[in-house]
Amino acid sequence: AGARGGARAGAAMAAAPRWRERLFALYFLSHIPITLLIDLQPLLPDGLHPPALTELLQWYAASFRDPMMLQPPEWFKAFIYCEAFLQMPFFPIAVYAFFKGGCKWIRTPAIMYSTHVATTLFAILAHILFHDFSKSEHVGPQTQRERLILLSIYAPYLLIPLLILFTMLFHPHYSHVEKRKRK
Repeated sequence: AGARGGARAGAAMAAAPRWRERLFALYFLSHIPITLLIDLQPLLPDGLHPPALTELLQWYAASFRDPMMLQPPEWFKAFIYCEAFLQMPFFPIAVYAFFKGGCKWIRTPAIMYSTHVATTLFAILAHILFHDFSKSEHVGPQTQRERLILLSIYAPYLLIPLLILFTMLFHPHYSHVEKRKRK
């Protein structure tokens, strides 16, 4: 019974990242339309997106008091460019790797992605919490409650990349380095 329990524990440990891999795959899959249809709008000329998508962005910005999406500061625009040219090409690759499961080769690109995104999100979250939005052309969060609501919109884009990072760094499936045989 003890050996069987140990074998089950070993199998559970090996299978442990599967629920996370599915979560990561869904995260990256959802990011593709969000990036293409919403996040890139501030970088593109007016009229390029269908009016319904422009209205959706304006509704979001007004409802959640996110002026950064309507009139992004230059540093925020730089993050959007990174999303367009660094992150977006990675999204389909990550979807494939995490849906397939067990792809150890995704470790290094996932570490690069997650550290980059976590770093940008720390700056965005600090801006949401501490910036004086009273002089913004578009309405920003005025109360602590409004700041926390906007923070809750951005928080998953910090928390999931941190989970990806910790999984890639510390889960035995990904952190175990295989030695290559010498001939």
